[in-house]
Amino acid sequence: MARFAEPPPGVPGEDADPESVARKILLDQLSIKARSRHELEERLAKRNVPQDVAGRLLDRFEEVGLVDDEAFARAWIESRQRTRGLARTALAMELRRKGIADETAKTVLAEVDPGDEDAAARQLVQKKLRTMRGLDQQVATRRLVGMLARKGYSPGMAYSVVRQELGADAAGAEWSGDH
Repeated sequence: MARFAEPPPGVPGEDADPESVARKILLDQLSIKARSRHELEERLAKRNVPQDVAGRLLDRFEEVGLVDDEAFARAWIESRQRTRGLARTALAMELRRKGIADETAKTVLAEVDPGDEDAAARQLVQKKLRTMRGLDQQVATRRLVGMLARKGYSPGMAYSVVRQELGADAAGAEWSGDH
């Protein structure tokens, strides 16, 4: 096994230039998936990159469009709505955890179509209803509203959607108890 007196080319050593190390970390992180500036700052801090170097590089990456919190937020919202059916409230909390500025989050969340949010809630309820045959309607209502609440839907919207979907489902469903 050969031993190197210095690290092989492309592998940062202990005395490597902090800016080169930081640039490699950023490029590696961004090649995996899009990340917010805050997430990248945290990664650089964990690797002991000086704050001034991290800030300068992140500013440069923003200038050339490799780091864009607004684009990241739009992609995150689209993905989480599609895969998890999350409402704006839950999405706002997730964006905050990702370090997206409140103003940027507000701008991007304002673009969410309320019709899409309603359709996502209905889809979630319809999917869950398939597993609730035979339950008392009150129990089903409570569980469905709770599920929507955990996904960030307002109580008013949750109750409205659940009532409508239970009413539409009542014709073909066998609910125990009173309708």
